[in-house]
Amino acid sequence: MNDQKIKHDQKIKRPRQADIATLAGVSVSTVSRVLANEPGISETVRRQILKVAAEHGYPVKPASETVAGGLALIASDGVTGGLSVFYETIVEGLRAGAAEAGMPFEIRMVREDRTTPDAVRDYMQAAAAEGLFLVGIDPNEMLRDWLQHNRTPTVLVNGTDPRTQFDGVSPANFFGAYQATSRLTQAGHRRILHLSGSHRQTIRERIRGFEAAIAAVPGAEGRFVSMALQGSASGEAHERMAAILAENAGFTAAFCMNDFIAVGVLEAVTEAGLRVPEDFAIVGFDDLPCALMTNPQLSTMRVDRAALGREAVSLMLSRFRNRTAPARHICQAVVPVAGGTVPNAETRE
Repeated sequence: MNDQKIKHDQKIKRPRQADIATLAGVSVSTVSRVLANEPGISETVRRQILKVAAEHGYPVKPASETVAGGLALIASDGVTGGLSVFYETIVEGLRAGAAEAGMPFEIRMVREDRTTPDAVRDYMQAAAAEGLFLVGIDPNEMLRDWLQHNRTPTVLVNGTDPRTQFDGVSPANFFGAYQATSRLTQAGHRRILHLSGSHRQTIRERIRGFEAAIAAVPGAEGRFVSMALQGSASGEAHERMAAILAENAGFTAAFCMNDFIAVGVLEAVTEAGLRVPEDFAIVGFDDLPCALMTNPQLSTMRVDRAALGREAVSLMLSRFRNRTAPARHICQAVVPVAGGTVPNAETRE
């Protein structure tokens, strides 16, 4: 009988939402919205209110897990220039992954040199976002410090953080470049060009992959051809390749940073009267639509761009669940795509 009276008293003394608000240090309306599983409340506040409610016996209606919002900032030169098709597919993957997870998601194009802490803070506040996706953007020092200080969940998309402070997802750039170059050495080429140019860590990894593949083959020689990439990548590649061929330096193959560059190389080589792949072999990177439009079709390396976006959302969800876990970086495999610009290549898949 005594136990029943205690249980009866506990039911009578069940705390009100006003009591939860006082204990959690928030307004009653905030408590009401959290207990009703409404969006728009920071995950930190939501967890605190639910914790207080549980500790004081307030019945919490079971519901599907609410997910904080995410904002993707994408470099405007990436989506408006030649690489637009590359980033468009990544954004498709981000949108699909966010929709599947129930994550409120917005995207904004920005100039990379304008990603200041103040600007990023304003963008995130306007989007009511807790998580930040930096798509094709390597954070500058001020932004890095601000994100770290505020413990902002951040995922680099098609980016690599050499300091491992931020989560990130990218193609396996080093290994993909190594494999691309090895396709040329395995075909018997020993003097190979690599046309590339960028300040980004991801592209530097491709350069390292090229150098490692050359070093692995006795007698092989590689030459790095630095490009400005300020205008048409294929046009600049055409000019640089034509000049190199005029030197008659004896190079017989080229691994190109991306397919646009490979298209320019192919044009210069064929204009010089060389046969592809018999006299000169070419491998591109990214497997962009232009690889299907060349004659012969370009041998390249496929990047699953939509998978990069989906994986980025998965990383963000993990970061929301554990804000203090060590940063993780995920590399997506890069798959060789057969074409007609490497000797003995199989029919394109």
